[in-house]
Amino acid sequence: MLATLERIDPYSDNIDLLVELVCHLRPSQRWVWQDADDPAQAVRTLTQLLKGNPGQAWSLRRYITTLLEKRRHTSLYSDIGILSNDGFVTELKGRITYRFLPPALDDLYLSDALDQVLYREDDFEWIRAVPDADWMQLFDVIANAPPPEDHAPGRARVVTLKGLLDAIRTLSCRICALGLEPRLVHSYSQIENFDSPFLMQNIEANRYLDEYARYLGGERALPDDARHLLVMLDQCEDVVLKIRRLALSNGTSIALTYLLVAVQQSIDRLQKLLFLVDVTDEQSSTPVPIPAALEVMDELVVDGEVLAPVVPVADKPGQLAPLEAPLLSPRQRAAIALAEELIEAHNTKYQVSGLVRDNVHLLARNVTENASRTGEHYIAEDRKDLRRMLWSSSGAGFIVGFMALVKILMGYLRMPPLIEAFLFSMNYSFGFVLIHMLHFTVATKQPAMTAQRIAASLHRSASGRGIDVDKLAELVNKVFRTQMVAVLGNVLVAFPVAWGIAEGVRWYTGHHLVDPIKALHLLNDIDPLHSPALFYAAVAGVWLFVAGLISGYYDNKALYTRMGQRVQQIRGLRRLLGAERLARLGGYVEDNLGGLMGNFFFGILLGTTGTVGFLLGLPIDIRHITFSAANFATALVALDYGMSWAQIGNAAAGVLLIGTVNLLVSFGLALWVALRARNIQFKRWILLVQALGRRFAYSPVEFFLGPRHRQLPPPDTVSSRGSK
Repeated sequence: MLATLERIDPYSDNIDLLVELVCHLRPSQRWVWQDADDPAQAVRTLTQLLKGNPGQAWSLRRYITTLLEKRRHTSLYSDIGILSNDGFVTELKGRITYRFLPPALDDLYLSDALDQVLYREDDFEWIRAVPDADWMQLFDVIANAPPPEDHAPGRARVVTLKGLLDAIRTLSCRICALGLEPRLVHSYSQIENFDSPFLMQNIEANRYLDEYARYLGGERALPDDARHLLVMLDQCEDVVLKIRRLALSNGTSIALTYLLVAVQQSIDRLQKLLFLVDVTDEQSSTPVPIPAALEVMDELVVDGEVLAPVVPVADKPGQLAPLEAPLLSPRQRAAIALAEELIEAHNTKYQVSGLVRDNVHLLARNVTENASRTGEHYIAEDRKDLRRMLWSSSGAGFIVGFMALVKILMGYLRMPPLIEAFLFSMNYSFGFVLIHMLHFTVATKQPAMTAQRIAASLHRSASGRGIDVDKLAELVNKVFRTQMVAVLGNVLVAFPVAWGIAEGVRWYTGHHLVDPIKALHLLNDIDPLHSPALFYAAVAGVWLFVAGLISGYYDNKALYTRMGQRVQQIRGLRRLLGAERLARLGGYVEDNLGGLMGNFFFGILLGTTGTVGFLLGLPIDIRHITFSAANFATALVALDYGMSWAQIGNAAAGVLLIGTVNLLVSFGLALWVALRARNIQFKRWILLVQALGRRFAYSPVEFFLGPRHRQLPPPDTVSSRGSK
């Protein structure tokens, strides 16, 4: 470190020595820092060296000043850490490309110089690990180093401040342009009824910057504060929040989500820069002279304040620790926080995960929100609702019995693998779509929807006075018994329907629907002990979860694109069906697009998994409880009931376990995604289990069958008071 300091040329704009100096501060080991490799100790050592040699401290100060004077600053403050205007897909492709082949650097820009100095992706970690007071001590020693008598003053203060002011103008123009994007105005049409805050903030920002320029030129004693501009920015934030809330009911898109994230990032950065360039004292709210204001921008030093030096640690020879330093001012902390934010954003600017996390989070929230509203239809409140669910699931079981028959007959065609996969997929897809159109219920489709409903309940409770565990236990109990009734309806009908079909084929044709070899194969497919049936059931559970996401996505798309209105605008259909029927068709499509597409794609996933596994040599397939029950009945008839009780018990256990894995995997994945989309961390699972146990102990019959009548909510206090 000392040798590097001795070789510094104060008037050189070559960045190599700064890169070398930072390498001395950077720990050699990642994640774990030993005492000898502690970045805070390295910073304190450098501070001590510079404090003991003021000449080297001045050389380093002049060297850094030269580097700053030779480079443009604006893009560092206005671009790093803020999404570009290219859109999500273009930004994603660019980041993936730059991960393998980074873009060319240009010494003209300070942001590219940062790329040369802090080139490791984990640099922001050790920089954040150094206490703010240690950084301020180092900056202070450098900034207050006494210059030689023939020293020509540098312009680092002016250059840095000018870069910040230019960044403020750039960000303001960008916010104005993004705020007037057609898709944003389309999502919040009320903005056209009054002056757009996005436009007004740009007008206010230009006025503020013009007055600031007059202040720096000495044409006026004091600049105006940024209070009016900050109010405009707050109004812009309010519009962004309103659009996000409206997206929960009107839907959203990746493009709109990307736009909202970019606007919010720009507003946040602009507010931080305004705080840093403000020339009023934070505590007395009185203006300070221009030199002190410029000192704020000179390497993050405020008013020339000298922080406490470092001294050796008594019990650890060779290590340095800071004396008790004075508290950092809010502006000092804000400056360091912004510097650390820029460094972290720079180190992670090519990471795909951050881009996906920032954008997909909002989209996933809206997708799961639509799925949670659908999930309300899968929850029975009382025994009357349970009887309806039993009837609905029985209808689905009846159709699945015939779907199993069609799949067996398709297997006898001996078609090529891809053709067979297509036929299997269409059998599943049209069957599930028919079930949806007839308002029947497939039990395994419920968990992906009801999990979103539970997560939505947690979110609403968490936004109030905490989570009501008893009410949550009541909701979970409703979901549990509804699910059990749906499973019973599917299985108890699919089994006798498949049995009746197999017996009918034998009676009509004189031979079995399947031969004994095929029957044994069907039984082996559901064997939980000697076959990978439970693993295949988990695969089906994953596809059930994916189908739930697809349903939520298309529900969101139908709302955002106003699918019903678009259907009604098709002139050919209007002539064919008439305006009234077309309106009903448009309403049906908008309300059911998610369910139709989710079921259709779920069928494709089920039908192609086995074939894809066969073609790629992967041990993957699917097992579904309702189809497994139907296949069990078919095999039972094909073997002329020549099965031992052990074989029957094994097959029945296989059907039960397959259904359990289907439900647990799909429900667990759906609940996990729903909680992540809402940023919820629920840690009171033990209390929830205890609450469920109390409900079971208090009334076991009601726990499984529900109350006889729906419990009405308590009357509204306000309306009751008004009726008096």
